[in-house]
Amino acid sequence: MNPKYTLGLDFGTSSARACILNIDTGEVVSSHTNDYSGGDHGIYSDPDNPLVARQSPKDYLQTLEKVIKNTLKDFQNLNKNLSNIVGIGIDTTGSTPIPVDQNLNPLMFQNKFKNNLNAYAWLWKDHSAVAEAGLITEKAKVMRPEYLAKCGGSYSSEWFWSKIWHCLNVDEEVFNSAYTWIEQSDFIPAMLAGIKNIADLKRNICAAGHKAMYSESWGGLPDKDFLNELHPKLSELRESLYDKAYSFEQVLGYLSTEWSMRTGLPEGIPISVGALDAHVGAIGAGIKPGKFVKIIGTSTCDIMVVPKSESFEDFKGVSGIVHNSVLPGYIGVEAGQAAVGDLLDWWVRKVLKREADYHLELTKKAAKIKAGDSGLLALDWNNGNRNILADQKLSGLILGQTLSTQDHEIYRALIEATAYGALKIIKLIESKGVVIDEVIATGGIGHKNKLFMQIYADVFGVPVRLVSNENAVSVGAGIMAAITYKTHNKKNIEISSLVDKLSVESKEVFKPNFSENKAYRKLFKLYSDLHDSFGDNKASQNLFHIMKEIHTK
Repeated sequence: MNPKYTLGLDFGTSSARACILNIDTGEVVSSHTNDYSGGDHGIYSDPDNPLVARQSPKDYLQTLEKVIKNTLKDFQNLNKNLSNIVGIGIDTTGSTPIPVDQNLNPLMFQNKFKNNLNAYAWLWKDHSAVAEAGLITEKAKVMRPEYLAKCGGSYSSEWFWSKIWHCLNVDEEVFNSAYTWIEQSDFIPAMLAGIKNIADLKRNICAAGHKAMYSESWGGLPDKDFLNELHPKLSELRESLYDKAYSFEQVLGYLSTEWSMRTGLPEGIPISVGALDAHVGAIGAGIKPGKFVKIIGTSTCDIMVVPKSESFEDFKGVSGIVHNSVLPGYIGVEAGQAAVGDLLDWWVRKVLKREADYHLELTKKAAKIKAGDSGLLALDWNNGNRNILADQKLSGLILGQTLSTQDHEIYRALIEATAYGALKIIKLIESKGVVIDEVIATGGIGHKNKLFMQIYADVFGVPVRLVSNENAVSVGAGIMAAITYKTHNKKNIEISSLVDKLSVESKEVFKPNFSENKAYRKLFKLYSDLHDSFGDNKASQNLFHIMKEIHTK
């Protein structure tokens, strides 16, 4: 026996994780996590603008080296042979674009830009480009409605073109100094492969199709005429971008001499084309048609795949409908919520001024009350609404407070609000004829907070499976590399079967409680009234009844 392994690398919002996966058995042989060293949990913010969230590419590369070394150390301590590592798969957050020069060096590496946040990576959760997103949406409605059809009906401030245009509007020096912009999910693989010329880089279909209005059906990225209507300099930038995007079964390059020396990995290991963390997390959780995978973290991302052979039409309200994203050979459907873990953390750290361990105390107290007991109802829009309304200008709301309301009751109401928002997405997708057989949850929150999972099952009215390993995303990156390795070596594989074999088990099942679900059905109706009244300017719902009906007991 000569077992084969892959290295999966997952770059999240505050840390990077790595795992080494046995691609014959699915065993995770070693794994490690390293936090980013700079900023506040890796994030650089602007005290004058709460919508700004940036990261340092230097932090990325320092953490990349550390996490690989630490994972390899554990691997070698088990007397495993590094020469049996046959592939590297990488996922990152997105859309997280970085301004770079022609040789892929981030602008913030230059002395004159080292303290300029506009020359850093524009993290996915940066919402400073709300105005630009709105203008892109309005212009596309008139000129290129097909662009919006692939991204759910509106363009987001979290995405590629909004952020780049906002940079042009607020810091023309940075914009003019950049040869082009590159997603983090393309940057990290390029660094490992030693790619020095932007023209040699294969961009990934996940970021291109879901965040940058890319589709082969209209020839790639948005055309120059459309971009010129936004701003002539965006049309000029189009020349330095790309015409083709690739799915991850393609080899992007091979581990460079530099990164072999920095990490101890053997030189020449194939590196997969990059991908987005939510998509890869779905792979690690065992995505296949009929499975609705929720990756729950600071925000959430909901992922489904639909066979290309099925009759499937684009529809509004989701974040992307893209061929060959998530899994090659399928249509990837993405949706999500802009604040989930962040919403709870806002309540604990920003409002209550408590440390992270207070989550546990609030959870214990919140578990002792039932659905409807608090008389509270909240909207989960403190960071805007990603789906189904796609409106970053919306804000949060907590309704039903009295002089007796306690902190743990609000904490529970915020969890419930995220569950109601998730159910709105599920019902939208089901209304389009997509069959959802089961819900699978992955991400750290489910393992830290079982009340969270139980509330989700009670609100949805269906069982929710929890993936056993909270690092399913890095496992998914390892599966990516396995698919690339087998495809590259012309081995006959059925991708869905390989995902089944290597993905993380989800043995723990949270079953809905009938009485809780009954109460939540009533509360969800009231949530929907609030959701539609505040989120849809065509709605004419009278809200008088809500405060009267909010108590289910």
